[in-house]
Amino acid sequence: MNRPNYKKLTSWILTAAFLVFTTVFSLLDQPSAIAQSQISSVPIAPVALPVESITANVRRLLETKECIGCNLSGVSLEGANLQAANLEGANLQKAKLEKANLQGINLKSANLQGADLGKANIADANLQLANLFDADLEKANLQGVNLQGANLQKADLQKTNLTNANIEEANLQGADFEDAIGFSGLMTR
Repeated sequence: MNRPNYKKLTSWILTAAFLVFTTVFSLLDQPSAIAQSQISSVPIAPVALPVESITANVRRLLETKECIGCNLSGVSLEGANLQAANLEGANLQKAKLEKANLQGINLKSANLQGADLGKANIADANLQLANLFDADLEKANLQGVNLQGANLQKADLQKTNLTNANIEEANLQGADFEDAIGFSGLMTR
């Protein structure tokens, strides 16, 4: 064989082998290439979470006295007996709960913005971190209620019984406490 062609052929083979070797190892070293190869074998199906209607949520609440994190915005539950119900994190914005029995109810972190709770019995309830912005609580019984960290901004608390209520760290800005009972003896720890 001709010596110069033999050198060219050997050089070309070594170069090609080096390029293949470098390419293979650089691909294996890439985390995204490894991740893509692992992910591509796993089928990904969209997961549809069940969305219950407000009517279904009300039905569930009345049957089980539990509706954690559910949407009850604008519902009319005037005079309803929801004693000791669990509505933690529920949305009750603009709900009508006038004269309802809410004694011992758990409304921790619930949204009650603009809700009507006038004349409701809410004694010994947990309203910690609840949003009661612009809520109507006129003549409501809030004896022993935990309102720690709650937002009572612009709430109507006229003639409300607040005996032994805990309002530690609550936002009371613009709230109306005219003729409220027990307001001077509130626990502020």
